[in-house]
Amino acid sequence: MWLRPQIRSGRSRPPVGIVLLSVFAASLLLLPMGYLLFRATGVESGVWRELWSASTGRILGRSLMLVIGVNACVWLLSLPLAWLVVFSDLPGRRVWTVLVATPLVVPSYIGAFVLIAMYGPRGLLQQWLEPLGVERLPSLYGYPGALIAITLFTYPYLFLGLRSAMLSLDQSWLDAARTLGQSGWKTFANLLLPVLRPALAAGSILVSLYTLSDFGAVALLRYTTFTHAIYLYWQSSLDVSAAALLMLVLVILTLVLMGLEFALRGRARIARTHAGTSRAVTPVRLGRWKYAAWLLLGGTVFMGMGNPIVVSVIWLAKGLAAGASLQPVWQAAANSLLVSLLAAVTAVLVFAVPTAYLAERYRGLRARLPARAAYIGFGMPGIAVALSLVFFGARHAPWVYQTVYLLILGYMVRYATLAIGPLRTQLSRINPRMEEAGRLLGLSEIRVLGRVTAPVARGGLLTGAALVFLTTMKELPVTLLLAPTGFNTLATRIWSATEEAFYVRAAAPTLILLLVSALGIAAIFSGEDV
Repeated sequence: MWLRPQIRSGRSRPPVGIVLLSVFAASLLLLPMGYLLFRATGVESGVWRELWSASTGRILGRSLMLVIGVNACVWLLSLPLAWLVVFSDLPGRRVWTVLVATPLVVPSYIGAFVLIAMYGPRGLLQQWLEPLGVERLPSLYGYPGALIAITLFTYPYLFLGLRSAMLSLDQSWLDAARTLGQSGWKTFANLLLPVLRPALAAGSILVSLYTLSDFGAVALLRYTTFTHAIYLYWQSSLDVSAAALLMLVLVILTLVLMGLEFALRGRARIARTHAGTSRAVTPVRLGRWKYAAWLLLGGTVFMGMGNPIVVSVIWLAKGLAAGASLQPVWQAAANSLLVSLLAAVTAVLVFAVPTAYLAERYRGLRARLPARAAYIGFGMPGIAVALSLVFFGARHAPWVYQTVYLLILGYMVRYATLAIGPLRTQLSRINPRMEEAGRLLGLSEIRVLGRVTAPVARGGLLTGAALVFLTTMKELPVTLLLAPTGFNTLATRIWSATEEAFYVRAAAPTLILLLVSALGIAAIFSGEDV
């Protein structure tokens, strides 16, 4: 027997069509990783020596230094923010929770553009201060700018996890700590820290993954990490072997971080040991400190979400006053909507449905391998996925090179798992007996999926499609390297305009992308209780 069925399923074998489609999907998702390994085996010894040179060590050191710095700043920012919206008596804590989480919708390259356009040498702040005799502001380029940009748009990953962990606290635990005579610091070390440790670890790994794979912010702010170095090497060299090796090192680092995240998430278990309803934590009175709390919350929201909106509106107004045309922006927006919609539909129908169905309805490693292949693709940085497909298409599949089909495949490798996850969750809640009843009535497997499973799993299908649509709209390196010549999207227009310091041209696509992203996040979490 090829696969052992799950106990809750009455079928002994999966449908052949589902198996073939899931294997085909997994093969496509593993194509970039397989091609990287293939390229690595054919590399000459001189290239291997270059890989272990001092320059590679410097790039690795700069990348890790940025990861460590961003994590330190994210901790310092997220811990007090989460404490304020959970434990304090600050009015409007639910509203503040939503506002503090909104920088999630801002891509890092937009954050970098905003910092340059507002606080850079020729930015708005420089222009406003010039009448006061301020001729030049400190440069944001390099490590400081990259640190600020990535911190401002990754802290919500840790903030949301910490908030969830803090909400799980029971007031009786704090009362017991006070009864035992523990001080505030001892209570934090002995009670709060163990509860928060899983969230701190998981959030830090997510932030590290984002930082290590980021391309837009580090490139615009001229800080050379692995992703930026790979891009520069590819642009300046005809031999792609060294770039492939650098990509392989980057992929290994990200997969190690993903493995740590899975291990930590699997071990984290926090539970109450008594029966009954938990008591909500009594809010702490801030007193005069509420003004400092408002300043911290308001300043964070402004820098993370308000600043991009304000800067983009100002530069857009300048452009319109100078007679700039919005026609190219509408074409780029239409292209973004088109490829994002195609990516969402393809991810759900071709990848998510067969892969999630196989993983949820049947036991065994082979049933779960396609889903795990999707996680490998998700763990690969966008620059590695894009260049792997560029090398493969140019050398072995010229008929798809520089076509929308290869671009959609790049999106699938990166984001198919976003469609698989919600659908698996939804399928796990559906009783397989409903599907068995449909088969007993003479329905084929396809009709059972269409008439029985799909209507019940509609929420998972729509959520997965929305996540893929949203992330595809913001994707930069895959779009930049795989899009056909002359095919502009909102992301590539922002990139090209910012790289050439034409901030007016970047303003309109930035506002459109922020609006679409915000609407997408609102739609996904409209039913959540914040």
